[in-house]
Amino acid sequence: MPLPIAAVQRALQEDRLDGWLLYDFHGSNPIASRLSGLANAGKLTTRRWYYLVPATGEPRGLVHAIERHNLDGLPGDKRPYAGREQLSSGLRDLLRGMKRIAMEYSPGNAIPYVSRVDAGTVEAVRQLGIDVTSSGDLVQRFEAVWTDEAFATHQAAADRLYRIKDRAFELVRHRMRQAGPLNEYELQQSMLEWFGDEGLATSDPPSVSAQENAGNPHYTATRELNRAIRPNEILLVDLWGKLPQPGAVFADITWVGFTGSSVPDKYARAFEAVRQGRDAAIDLVQTSVKEGRDLRGFEVDRVCRKVIEQAGFGAQFIHRTGHSLGEDVHGNGVHMDDYETHDDRRLIPGTGFTIEPGIYTDEFGVRTEINMFVGEREARVTGPCQTEIVKL
Repeated sequence: MPLPIAAVQRALQEDRLDGWLLYDFHGSNPIASRLSGLANAGKLTTRRWYYLVPATGEPRGLVHAIERHNLDGLPGDKRPYAGREQLSSGLRDLLRGMKRIAMEYSPGNAIPYVSRVDAGTVEAVRQLGIDVTSSGDLVQRFEAVWTDEAFATHQAAADRLYRIKDRAFELVRHRMRQAGPLNEYELQQSMLEWFGDEGLATSDPPSVSAQENAGNPHYTATRELNRAIRPNEILLVDLWGKLPQPGAVFADITWVGFTGSSVPDKYARAFEAVRQGRDAAIDLVQTSVKEGRDLRGFEVDRVCRKVIEQAGFGAQFIHRTGHSLGEDVHGNGVHMDDYETHDDRRLIPGTGFTIEPGIYTDEFGVRTEINMFVGEREARVTGPCQTEIVKL
Protein backbone atom coordinates (compact mmCIF):
# COMPACT_ATOMS: atom_id res chain seq x y z
CA MET A 1 0.00 0.00 0.00
CA PRO A 2 1.48 3.42 -0.92
CA LEU A 3 2.48 5.71 1.93
CA PRO A 4 -0.59 7.88 2.75
CA ILE A 5 1.11 11.26 2.52
CA ALA A 6 -1.89 13.37 3.59
CA ALA A 7 -2.47 11.21 6.67
CA VAL A 8 1.24 11.32 7.56
CA GLN A 9 1.21 15.10 7.31
CA ARG A 10 -1.82 15.36 9.61
CA ALA A 11 -0.01 13.17 12.14
CA LEU A 12 3.12 15.31 11.90
CA GLN A 13 1.11 18.46 12.52
CA GLU A 14 -0.62 16.87 15.51
CA ASP A 15 2.76 15.87 16.97
CA ARG A 16 4.31 19.28 16.17
CA LEU A 17 6.98 17.81 13.94
CA ASP A 18 8.39 19.46 10.82
CA GLY A 19 8.87 16.20 8.97
CA TRP A 20 9.51 12.46 8.93
CA LEU A 21 12.78 11.40 7.34
CA LEU A 22 12.82 7.81 6.10
CA TYR A 23 16.33 6.46 5.58
CA ASP A 24 17.76 3.09 4.60
CA PHE A 25 21.06 1.55 3.65
CA HIS A 26 21.18 -2.00 2.33
CA GLY A 27 18.03 -3.04 4.19
CA SER A 28 19.22 -1.75 7.57
CA ASN A 29 15.85 -0.07 8.18
CA PRO A 30 13.03 -2.51 7.39
CA ILE A 31 10.45 0.03 8.58
CA ALA A 32 11.52 2.52 5.92
CA SER A 33 11.70 -0.25 3.33
CA ARG A 34 8.13 -1.31 4.04
CA LEU A 35 6.66 2.19 4.22
CA SER A 36 8.36 3.24 0.99
CA GLY A 37 7.19 0.13 -0.85
CA LEU A 38 10.74 -0.99 -1.59
CA ALA A 39 10.48 -4.08 0.57
CA ASN A 40 8.28 -5.80 -2.01
CA ALA A 41 9.48 -4.00 -5.14
CA GLY A 42 12.31 -6.40 -5.97
CA LYS A 43 14.77 -3.55 -6.54
CA LEU A 44 18.42 -3.39 -5.57
CA THR A 45 18.93 -1.07 -2.61
CA THR A 46 22.67 -1.11 -2.11
CA ARG A 47 23.10 2.65 -1.60
CA ARG A 48 21.79 5.15 0.95
CA TRP A 49 18.45 6.77 0.21
CA TYR A 50 16.39 9.39 2.06
CA TYR A 51 12.75 10.36 1.71
CA LEU A 52 11.34 13.33 3.59
CA VAL A 53 7.64 13.83 4.24
CA PRO A 54 7.31 17.42 5.50
CA ALA A 55 4.40 18.51 7.69
CA THR A 56 3.35 20.79 4.82
CA GLY A 57 4.31 20.86 1.16
CA GLU A 58 5.55 18.26 -1.27
CA PRO A 59 7.66 15.29 -0.17
CA ARG A 60 11.16 15.00 -1.60
CA GLY A 61 13.87 12.41 -1.83
CA LEU A 62 17.60 11.89 -2.15
CA VAL A 63 18.74 8.77 -3.96
CA HIS A 64 21.97 7.44 -5.47
CA ALA A 65 22.44 7.97 -9.20
CA ILE A 66 22.85 4.27 -9.96
CA GLU A 67 19.55 3.53 -8.18
CA ARG A 68 17.83 6.79 -9.03
CA HIS A 69 14.49 5.19 -9.91
CA ASN A 70 14.02 3.31 -6.65
CA LEU A 71 11.72 5.95 -5.18
CA ASP A 72 9.71 6.60 -8.35
CA GLY A 73 6.66 5.01 -6.75
CA LEU A 74 6.49 7.82 -4.18
CA PRO A 75 5.30 11.37 -4.86
CA GLY A 76 7.60 14.39 -5.00
CA ASP A 77 10.92 15.33 -6.55
CA LYS A 78 13.95 13.07 -6.07
CA ARG A 79 17.44 14.43 -6.35
CA PRO A 80 20.22 12.05 -7.41
CA TYR A 81 23.65 12.09 -5.84
CA ALA A 82 26.85 10.18 -6.56
CA GLY A 83 29.92 11.11 -4.49
CA ARG A 84 29.96 11.78 -0.77
CA GLU A 85 30.23 15.55 -1.32
CA GLN A 86 27.00 15.46 -3.34
CA LEU A 87 25.44 13.36 -0.59
CA SER A 88 26.34 15.93 2.08
CA SER A 89 25.08 18.89 0.08
CA GLY A 90 22.00 16.96 -1.02
CA LEU A 91 21.10 16.08 2.57
CA ARG A 92 21.52 19.72 3.59
CA ASP A 93 19.20 20.85 0.82
CA LEU A 94 16.72 18.05 1.51
CA LEU A 95 16.36 19.14 5.13
CA ARG A 96 16.43 22.87 4.59
CA GLY A 97 13.83 24.55 6.80
CA MET A 98 13.46 21.56 9.12
CA LYS A 99 13.94 22.08 12.86
CA ARG A 100 12.46 18.93 14.41
CA ILE A 101 12.03 15.68 12.52
CA ALA A 102 11.21 12.06 13.29
CA MET A 103 13.43 9.13 12.36
CA GLU A 104 13.59 5.44 13.26
CA TYR A 105 15.60 6.24 16.35
CA SER A 106 15.10 5.56 20.06
CA PRO A 107 16.97 7.55 22.74
CA GLY A 108 19.36 5.21 24.51
CA ASN A 109 18.04 2.39 22.29
CA ALA A 110 15.20 2.07 24.80
CA ILE A 111 12.96 0.58 22.09
CA PRO A 112 15.22 -1.50 19.80
CA TYR A 113 12.29 -2.41 17.53
CA VAL A 114 12.22 1.25 16.42
CA SER A 115 15.94 2.04 16.63
CA ARG A 116 16.91 1.27 13.02
CA VAL A 117 18.92 4.33 11.98
CA ASP A 118 22.62 4.18 12.81
CA ALA A 119 24.17 6.71 15.19
CA GLY A 120 26.32 8.26 12.47
CA THR A 121 23.33 9.11 10.30
CA VAL A 122 21.53 10.68 13.27
CA GLU A 123 24.70 12.68 13.97
CA ALA A 124 24.85 13.88 10.37
CA VAL A 125 21.30 15.21 10.63
CA ARG A 126 21.91 16.83 14.01
CA GLN A 127 25.03 18.55 12.68
CA LEU A 128 22.65 20.47 10.41
CA GLY A 129 21.05 21.97 13.52
CA ILE A 130 18.02 19.66 13.43
CA ASP A 131 16.47 17.95 16.44
CA VAL A 132 15.86 14.24 15.83
CA THR A 133 13.05 12.55 17.74
CA SER A 134 11.67 9.02 17.65
CA SER A 135 9.18 8.00 14.96
CA GLY A 136 7.82 5.25 17.25
CA ASP A 137 4.26 6.57 17.48
CA LEU A 138 4.23 7.49 13.77
CA VAL A 139 5.27 3.95 12.85
CA GLN A 140 2.40 2.63 14.95
CA ARG A 141 -0.15 4.77 13.14
CA PHE A 142 0.90 3.53 9.72
CA GLU A 143 2.01 -0.04 10.45
CA ALA A 144 0.12 -1.23 13.52
CA VAL A 145 -3.44 0.12 13.26
CA TRP A 146 -5.99 -2.50 12.24
CA THR A 147 -8.82 -1.88 9.83
CA ASP A 148 -12.30 -3.16 10.68
CA GLU A 149 -11.64 -6.05 8.32
CA ALA A 150 -8.35 -6.85 10.07
CA PHE A 151 -10.08 -6.89 13.45
CA ALA A 152 -12.64 -9.34 12.08
CA THR A 153 -9.82 -11.66 10.98
CA HIS A 154 -8.27 -11.43 14.44
CA GLN A 155 -11.54 -12.32 16.16
CA ALA A 156 -12.08 -15.24 13.80
CA ALA A 157 -8.55 -16.50 14.48
CA ALA A 158 -9.00 -16.12 18.25
CA ASP A 159 -12.24 -18.12 18.20
CA ARG A 160 -10.51 -20.93 16.33
CA LEU A 161 -7.50 -20.94 18.64
CA TYR A 162 -9.76 -21.41 21.65
CA ARG A 163 -11.41 -24.36 19.95
CA ILE A 164 -7.99 -25.91 19.26
CA LYS A 165 -7.01 -25.35 22.89
CA ASP A 166 -10.18 -27.13 24.01
CA ARG A 167 -9.45 -30.07 21.71
CA ALA A 168 -5.90 -30.28 23.04
CA PHE A 169 -7.06 -30.40 26.64
CA GLU A 170 -9.73 -32.98 25.78
CA LEU A 171 -7.13 -35.22 24.12
CA VAL A 172 -4.98 -35.00 27.26
CA ARG A 173 -7.98 -35.85 29.44
CA HIS A 174 -8.74 -38.87 27.26
CA ARG A 175 -5.16 -40.14 27.45
CA MET A 176 -5.02 -39.60 31.22
CA ARG A 177 -8.26 -41.60 31.68
CA GLN A 178 -7.00 -44.38 29.45
CA ALA A 179 -3.50 -44.29 30.93
CA GLY A 180 -2.24 -44.10 27.36
CA PRO A 181 1.11 -42.57 26.39
CA LEU A 182 1.25 -38.98 25.16
CA ASN A 183 4.23 -36.70 24.69
CA GLU A 184 4.62 -32.99 24.01
CA TYR A 185 5.52 -33.45 20.36
CA GLU A 186 2.55 -35.73 19.67
CA LEU A 187 0.15 -33.18 21.17
CA GLN A 188 1.83 -30.35 19.26
CA GLN A 189 1.47 -32.21 15.97
CA SER A 190 -2.19 -32.99 16.67
CA MET A 191 -2.75 -29.29 17.28
CA LEU A 192 -1.08 -28.47 13.96
CA GLU A 193 -3.53 -30.81 12.23
CA TRP A 194 -6.39 -28.95 13.89
CA PHE A 195 -4.93 -25.68 12.60
CA GLY A 196 -5.51 -27.17 9.15
CA ASP A 197 -9.05 -28.19 10.08
CA GLU A 198 -9.76 -24.63 11.25
CA GLY A 199 -8.15 -22.98 8.22
CA LEU A 200 -5.49 -21.21 10.27
CA ALA A 201 -1.93 -20.32 9.29
CA THR A 202 0.85 -20.08 11.86
CA SER A 203 4.45 -18.93 11.80
CA ASP A 204 5.64 -21.74 14.09
CA PRO A 205 4.22 -24.85 15.75
CA PRO A 206 2.37 -24.35 19.05
CA SER A 207 4.38 -24.51 22.23
CA VAL A 208 3.46 -27.55 24.32
CA SER A 209 5.48 -27.84 27.52
CA ALA A 210 5.04 -30.13 30.49
CA GLN A 211 6.22 -29.53 34.06
CA GLU A 212 9.87 -28.33 34.09
CA ASN A 213 9.76 -27.51 30.37
CA ALA A 214 6.95 -25.05 31.12
CA GLY A 215 9.56 -23.15 33.13
CA ASN A 216 11.27 -22.24 29.82
CA PRO A 217 9.17 -19.49 28.16
CA HIS A 218 10.55 -20.31 24.69
CA TYR A 219 10.65 -24.09 24.92
CA THR A 220 9.66 -25.87 21.69
CA ALA A 221 9.14 -29.61 21.52
CA THR A 222 10.64 -31.37 18.51
CA ARG A 223 10.60 -34.94 17.26
CA GLU A 224 14.04 -35.41 18.80
CA LEU A 225 13.57 -33.29 21.94
CA ASN A 226 10.41 -33.78 23.96
CA ARG A 227 9.15 -35.46 27.10
CA ALA A 228 6.13 -37.51 28.10
CA ILE A 229 3.08 -35.75 29.55
CA ARG A 230 2.54 -37.63 32.80
CA PRO A 231 -0.18 -37.60 35.47
CA ASN A 232 -0.14 -34.84 38.11
CA GLU A 233 1.91 -32.36 36.10
CA ILE A 234 1.59 -28.82 34.82
CA LEU A 235 0.87 -28.56 31.09
CA LEU A 236 1.22 -25.23 29.25
CA VAL A 237 -0.03 -24.66 25.69
CA ASP A 238 0.79 -21.48 23.76
CA LEU A 239 -0.69 -21.15 20.27
CA TRP A 240 -0.91 -18.38 17.70
CA GLY A 241 -2.35 -18.14 14.22
CA LYS A 242 -4.18 -16.06 11.63
CA LEU A 243 -6.40 -16.50 8.61
CA PRO A 244 -4.44 -17.20 5.40
CA GLN A 245 -5.48 -14.04 3.57
CA PRO A 246 -3.92 -10.63 2.86
CA GLY A 247 -4.22 -8.18 5.73
CA ALA A 248 -5.12 -10.81 8.34
CA VAL A 249 -3.71 -10.27 11.83
CA PHE A 250 -2.69 -12.79 14.47
CA ALA A 251 -4.30 -13.98 17.66
CA ASP A 252 -2.05 -15.49 20.36
CA ILE A 253 -3.19 -17.27 23.55
CA THR A 254 -1.73 -19.35 26.39
CA TRP A 255 -3.56 -21.65 28.81
CA VAL A 256 -2.37 -23.90 31.62
CA GLY A 257 -3.70 -27.28 32.71
CA PHE A 258 -2.88 -29.86 35.37
CA THR A 259 -3.00 -33.56 34.60
CA GLY A 260 -4.65 -34.52 37.84
CA SER A 261 -7.82 -34.00 39.88
CA SER A 262 -6.43 -31.58 42.49
CA VAL A 263 -4.03 -28.72 41.71
CA PRO A 264 -1.23 -28.42 44.31
CA ASP A 265 -1.19 -25.15 46.22
CA LYS A 266 2.22 -24.03 44.91
CA TYR A 267 0.93 -24.14 41.34
CA ALA A 268 -2.40 -22.55 42.21
CA ARG A 269 -0.69 -19.67 44.06
CA ALA A 270 1.63 -18.97 41.14
CA PHE A 271 -1.23 -18.98 38.67
CA GLU A 272 -3.33 -16.74 40.91
CA ALA A 273 -0.49 -14.20 40.93
CA VAL A 274 -0.28 -14.06 37.13
CA ARG A 275 -4.08 -13.95 36.87
CA GLN A 276 -4.25 -10.97 39.22
CA GLY A 277 -1.39 -9.25 37.36
CA ARG A 278 -3.12 -9.83 34.04
CA ASP A 279 -6.41 -8.47 35.35
CA ALA A 280 -4.73 -5.38 36.81
CA ALA A 281 -3.23 -4.67 33.39
CA ILE A 282 -6.58 -5.20 31.67
CA ASP A 283 -8.30 -2.85 34.11
CA LEU A 284 -5.68 -0.13 33.60
CA VAL A 285 -6.04 -0.31 29.82
CA GLN A 286 -9.84 -0.32 29.87
CA THR A 287 -10.10 2.51 32.38
CA SER A 288 -7.57 4.69 30.57
CA VAL A 289 -9.24 4.22 27.20
CA LYS A 290 -12.71 4.88 28.64
CA GLU A 291 -11.49 8.11 30.27
CA GLY A 292 -9.54 9.20 27.19
CA ARG A 293 -6.19 9.27 29.04
CA ASP A 294 -2.86 8.69 27.34
CA LEU A 295 -1.36 5.35 28.35
CA ARG A 296 2.14 4.11 27.56
CA GLY A 297 3.29 0.54 27.16
CA PHE A 298 5.70 0.70 30.09
CA GLU A 299 2.87 1.74 32.43
CA VAL A 300 0.90 -1.42 31.65
CA ASP A 301 3.94 -3.56 32.39
CA ARG A 302 4.56 -1.75 35.68
CA VAL A 303 1.03 -2.32 36.96
CA CYS A 304 1.09 -6.01 36.09
CA ARG A 305 4.59 -6.57 37.44
CA LYS A 306 3.85 -4.81 40.74
CA VAL A 307 1.06 -7.28 41.51
CA ILE A 308 3.31 -10.26 40.80
CA GLU A 309 6.16 -8.78 42.83
CA GLN A 310 3.84 -8.21 45.80
CA ALA A 311 2.83 -11.87 45.58
CA GLY A 312 6.49 -12.83 45.98
CA PHE A 313 7.16 -13.98 42.41
CA GLY A 314 8.86 -10.92 40.90
CA ALA A 315 12.18 -12.68 40.29
CA GLN A 316 10.39 -15.43 38.35
CA PHE A 317 8.62 -13.04 35.92
CA ILE A 318 11.45 -12.73 33.39
CA HIS A 319 9.90 -11.19 30.26
CA ARG A 320 7.75 -8.25 29.24
CA THR A 321 4.03 -8.27 29.98
CA GLY A 322 2.89 -8.24 26.36
CA HIS A 323 3.65 -7.58 22.71
CA SER A 324 2.00 -5.92 19.75
CA LEU A 325 -0.08 -8.07 17.39
CA GLY A 326 -0.21 -7.55 13.65
CA GLU A 327 0.27 -9.35 10.37
CA ASP A 328 3.29 -10.83 12.14
CA VAL A 329 2.66 -12.39 15.53
CA HIS A 330 4.99 -9.78 17.04
CA GLY A 331 3.65 -6.61 15.48
CA ASN A 332 5.06 -3.13 14.97
CA GLY A 333 3.06 -1.34 17.64
CA VAL A 334 3.66 -0.64 21.30
CA HIS A 335 4.74 -3.49 23.57
CA MET A 336 3.68 -3.71 27.23
CA ASP A 337 7.24 -3.44 28.49
CA ASP A 338 9.21 -1.69 31.19
CA TYR A 339 11.43 -4.72 31.85
CA GLU A 340 13.29 -5.75 28.72
CA THR A 341 12.89 -2.25 27.22
CA HIS A 342 11.25 1.01 28.27
CA ASP A 343 8.44 1.31 25.74
CA ASP A 344 7.03 4.82 26.03
CA ARG A 345 4.88 4.57 22.91
CA ARG A 346 1.20 5.28 23.40
CA LEU A 347 -1.60 2.75 23.19
CA ILE A 348 -3.51 4.17 20.25
CA PRO A 349 -6.96 3.34 18.84
CA GLY A 350 -6.99 0.53 16.33
CA THR A 351 -4.12 -1.47 17.79
CA GLY A 352 -4.03 -4.94 19.34
CA PHE A 353 -1.62 -6.62 21.72
CA THR A 354 -1.19 -9.42 24.24
CA ILE A 355 -1.18 -9.39 28.02
CA GLU A 356 0.80 -12.47 29.09
CA PRO A 357 2.47 -12.49 32.49
CA GLY A 358 4.24 -15.69 33.52
CA ILE A 359 6.12 -17.24 36.42
CA TYR A 360 8.99 -19.64 35.66
CA THR A 361 11.04 -21.90 37.93
CA ASP A 362 13.31 -24.88 37.40
CA GLU A 363 10.43 -27.13 38.45
CA PHE A 364 7.47 -25.66 36.54
CA GLY A 365 6.05 -22.61 34.79
CA VAL A 366 2.65 -20.94 34.41
CA ARG A 367 1.45 -18.20 32.08
CA THR A 368 -1.86 -16.67 31.09
CA GLU A 369 -2.15 -14.88 27.75
CA ILE A 370 -5.06 -12.91 26.36
CA ASN A 371 -5.43 -10.44 23.50
CA MET A 372 -6.73 -6.88 23.72
CA PHE A 373 -7.92 -4.39 21.13
CA VAL A 374 -8.06 -0.64 21.72
CA GLY A 375 -10.99 1.24 20.20
CA GLU A 376 -11.79 4.94 20.33
CA ARG A 377 -13.57 4.76 23.69
CA GLU A 378 -13.39 1.12 24.65
CA ALA A 379 -10.72 -1.55 25.03
CA ARG A 380 -11.86 -5.15 24.84
CA VAL A 381 -10.46 -8.59 25.51
CA THR A 382 -11.10 -10.71 22.43
CA GLY A 383 -11.61 -14.07 24.11
CA PRO A 384 -12.15 -15.86 27.42
CA CYS A 385 -9.79 -15.20 30.34
CA GLN A 386 -8.54 -18.24 32.23
CA THR A 387 -9.42 -17.93 35.93
CA GLU A 388 -7.78 -21.04 37.34
CA ILE A 389 -5.63 -23.95 36.22
CA VAL A 390 -7.74 -26.40 34.23
CA LYS A 391 -7.91 -29.89 35.73
CA LEU A 392 -7.15 -32.53 33.12
